[in-house]
Amino acid sequence: MLLKHYNEKLLAEAGCDEAGRGCLAGPVFAAAVILPAKFENELLNDSKKLSEKSRDKLRKIIEKQALYWSVATVSCKKIDEINILNASILAMHRAVENLETKPDFLLIDGNRFKKYKDIPYVTIVKGDGKYMSIAAASILAKTHRDEYMRKLHEEFPWYGWDKNKGYPTLQHKLAIQAHGSSVYHRKTFRSAIQIKMEF
Repeated sequence: MLLKHYNEKLLAEAGCDEAGRGCLAGPVFAAAVILPAKFENELLNDSKKLSEKSRDKLRKIIEKQALYWSVATVSCKKIDEINILNASILAMHRAVENLETKPDFLLIDGNRFKKYKDIPYVTIVKGDGKYMSIAAASILAKTHRDEYMRKLHEEFPWYGWDKNKGYPTLQHKLAIQAHGSSVYHRKTFRSAIQIKMEF
C-alpha cells in the first residue's frame, strides 16, 4: 500500500520523526524531510517494519530525491538534563532548523510536540506508517543513528551496540552489569537497566 502526502498543495511539507528514544545509550536522532509532491515509492514505510537492507536502500533514494532533508541529534548528557521527551522534540526542532528552506507545515510522528517558531504542525500517531514524509524521516533518523552506534561499538564492543544499537536487550543489560556504564549511557535511565536474577 502506497503511503500518502498529507496535503499535496503545500510544497514544503516536512515530515519529522526521531530514533533512539527508548535506548539506554547514545544520542537521540531526528530527521526532517521534504519530498517532491509527486514522490512515490512502494517500499517506503515505517522504518521499524523494514529490514536493515531495505532501510539502507531507501536512505540513498530519500537523500537523493528529497527536495530537502536534515538529521540532527541531542546528546545523552542533554537527555539527562531535560528528559527524553523534551530531547526528542529538541532534536526535531534542530532538524527543522537545519533544513535549507523553511517548511510551510510540519507533520510530526506521535502525539507530543512543541511548536517550532511560527510553523503550523499536526501530530499523527503512527504517522510513519501513513504519510510518506514521516516515513522518510523515520528511515533517515534510524539509519543515521544505527551508523553512529556501530561506530561507538568499535570503542565499546562488549555492549553489542553493533546489534542492539543501545536498546535494552538482555545482552546489553548484562554487559552493563559486568563492565559498568559508559560515557554514552543515559544516567537517568539507570533504573531501566537493573536486572533481577532468578535462580
